[in-house]
Amino acid sequence: MNNRLKEFCIEKNIEIRFNEMMSSHTSLKIGGAADIAIFPNEQRLPEILKILSEDGIPYITFGRCTNILVLESGISGAVIFTDRLNKITNISNDGNITVQSGCSLGKVLTIAVELGFSGMEGLVGIPGSVGGALAGNAGSYGYEMAELVDSINIVSFDGTTKSLSKSDAGFRYRGSNIKPDSIITSSCLALKVADTLSVKKRTTEFLNEKRLKQPLNQPSAGCVFKNPPETFAGKLIEEAGCKGIRTGGIQVSNLHANYFINNNGGTSDDFLRLMDIVSSKVRECFGIDLDPEIKIIGRH
Repeated sequence: MNNRLKEFCIEKNIEIRFNEMMSSHTSLKIGGAADIAIFPNEQRLPEILKILSEDGIPYITFGRCTNILVLESGISGAVIFTDRLNKITNISNDGNITVQSGCSLGKVLTIAVELGFSGMEGLVGIPGSVGGALAGNAGSYGYEMAELVDSINIVSFDGTTKSLSKSDAGFRYRGSNIKPDSIITSSCLALKVADTLSVKKRTTEFLNEKRLKQPLNQPSAGCVFKNPPETFAGKLIEEAGCKGIRTGGIQVSNLHANYFINNNGGTSDDFLRLMDIVSSKVRECFGIDLDPEIKIIGRH
């Protein structure tokens, strides 16, 4: 237990917990205990990072914990949750929306649809936070977060704050150059003013299609593997005969083969074994190595 960090959080009325089970936070319902869990507001985040860095405490940032597998061994150091950074701070008539990183992507999309702002329609159904979606350049149906960014505000490990442009962020397929020890605090998204009914229609069509093809209401971490060039991981997994197979409590979804479902008290070991089985079968059938899209986090 770090007394300096604990005393600071108590003094500034910041929630801090110790030995926090990650299974109660992750969309997969899997994960051991994190040594420290912190739920800061944006104002105190720079001071918290400075204390963590000066005291040599490793840390990681989580939004809505939707694209991660936390090992049963848990997480050393601190987990910083962005739950309290959940406000939309500005909406302009020209389609710009300024939003804090912990705000759900779904909330922003709902507002965009209501206002007739276009650019996010294909991202409907993605359950993560804005910060996580930006850092991982989340995308769907040809839409990507990188296309929406005007600027991103971050806090670095030493507590300094900085604004990044789209080019500064270095977006790439399902990733960016935003450093793991930097935390996105807010961003300005530049959408296009469009016809409200058209935006709503497209969004509804995408959502209905996803509901037919993706297990949106079951415990998963989203897509497990990245799409290889010029093909789809789910298609390869299905054609390799892996749809519906299971290891322990984890099963390859019968709706979408690139989703693994925790439907019977599965563990991180079950999940990792199933990843190995699936990737081996795809390699045998097609000579293609699948790269994980989910982040695997925990003590090794």
